[in-house]
Amino acid sequence: MEDSSIILFALHIAGAAALLIWAVRLLRTGVERAFSVQLRAFLRRSDANRLQALGSGALAALCLQSATAVAVLVSNFATKGAVGLLAGIAILLGADIGSAIVSQILLVRQDFLIPLLLLCGVVLFLRSTRNEIRQFGRMMIGIGLIFVSLDMIRAATGPLIGSPATASVMAYLAGDLVTSFLIGALFAWGVHSSVAAVLFFVTLTAQGLLPASGAAAMVLGANAGGAILAYVLTLAAPMAARRMVIANLLLRGGGAAIVLVVLLQSGGNLGWLGAESARQIINLHLVFNLGLALTCLPFLGWIAQATLLLTPDRDDRANPLAQSSALDPSTLDQPSRALPCAAREVMKMGEETEIMLRSSLSLFEIWDAPTAKAILEKSTRVSTLHTDIKGFLAQLDHDNLSDQEREKAAELASIALNLETAAGGISQGLVAQANQLNTEGLAFSEGGWSDLTDFHDRVLNNAQLALNVLMTGAPDAARQLLRAKDKVRKAEQKLQERHLARLRDNIPASFETSRYHQDILRTLKNINAAFATIGHPIAVRSGDLLSSRLSSKPKANAG
Repeated sequence: MEDSSIILFALHIAGAAALLIWAVRLLRTGVERAFSVQLRAFLRRSDANRLQALGSGALAALCLQSATAVAVLVSNFATKGAVGLLAGIAILLGADIGSAIVSQILLVRQDFLIPLLLLCGVVLFLRSTRNEIRQFGRMMIGIGLIFVSLDMIRAATGPLIGSPATASVMAYLAGDLVTSFLIGALFAWGVHSSVAAVLFFVTLTAQGLLPASGAAAMVLGANAGGAILAYVLTLAAPMAARRMVIANLLLRGGGAAIVLVVLLQSGGNLGWLGAESARQIINLHLVFNLGLALTCLPFLGWIAQATLLLTPDRDDRANPLAQSSALDPSTLDQPSRALPCAAREVMKMGEETEIMLRSSLSLFEIWDAPTAKAILEKSTRVSTLHTDIKGFLAQLDHDNLSDQEREKAAELASIALNLETAAGGISQGLVAQANQLNTEGLAFSEGGWSDLTDFHDRVLNNAQLALNVLMTGAPDAARQLLRAKDKVRKAEQKLQERHLARLRDNIPASFETSRYHQDILRTLKNINAAFATIGHPIAVRSGDLLSSRLSSKPKANAG
């Protein structure tokens, strides 16, 4: 093959792989933006038994197109104690099955699907004013582009079929399954998607480029790489959140290694999985994850106990290196440096407030004085940060600031004030209400507590989105944040109505906790509104906020 042909081939393959990775991400983004709240609530309620948890994980991965995304999501619930270790491991095993099913579905080939999906997707995304319908259009575009990328891979690799050089390389991969396994793991980790990796390997196998044995090893490696990715993404999380991810890494990675050894011993015979090589490989991916889950399910209790023994709680004593402030007085005469310093401190305020919010609701279920004390201490820290930021911004020479710098300073001051308001709502509102509820020995009704946990999770999700907006300044995320604010307002009204309906049904627990229930909903709504103000100035600058209302015709953004 000539040098120019090699370069052109590499360019086509790289472009097709890039499109495949981006299309999978686009599909997942659409699901997250349309149904993230519902998915979070669904997963949080999935720990009734291990079979239900397994099925919930599979369904969540089918929606999110990613077992890794499910792992990160569930680990966040574990931090708050909303999901136990045994149920968390079962959910992640189910998510691995769901991810394998996704790969099966996305390999379906129908010539009419690509133009139909792209046409309908673009029309829905550009013409609809409802966020859910726009995101459904985004999902259709993502699926269509996945099919396009796979066709690009087939077209690019077609000329290589029958090439002696290609045959020698592929023969080596077929003979060295350990190297193939490592390549699969590194590729899945590098592209942050085991689904994209498996689709890529299976497509090459269908073209006759990858031998079945080498592709099988790569797919097993992709399973291990996907588990490693979730482990890396949760490294900074508390040990309670990481245990299920570590267990999944040991089970999925260890299981893949064991199956690789079996392949080495059996000579890579996969005929029992299908007549065609590509079908054998994609079926191996599903059978491996399904078999792993069914094998581990009866022993989850022992696995959870072993995980606890292997992962003791870390020593969380304070770091001897004290945290320093980013508010550098020497930058006051240089607004281009001073304003980013203030922005870093505002981000600290947001992170501290988000941590307070995440930990607050558990106090209503089981009162924990140390947790309450920690939340109050963080509230004091947030107030101190606000005072320092306000004083720092006041020292700027406002007469010599440009209009843009003056606007940025006012924006940071406003966000800091609202974050302090949110922190006060948590410490003086939620913590105080939880303390009173505990003192009186009251408990919410089952329906009331379910409503509160769902609403709290919705607000927490929006708080995390607000911090992303604060960090990136992305107009699309700011629009999403402001729409979420309106959804919270409507959800609060609906939940207040449901509470009144329980009172009409003469549920004793609802009568006893009525004042607390309604106060918590209002407090959470106000906290959400405080975080949502972060998106307001960005929406104004992008022209999406007209007369203090979000424009009903958002600008198209396919990203």
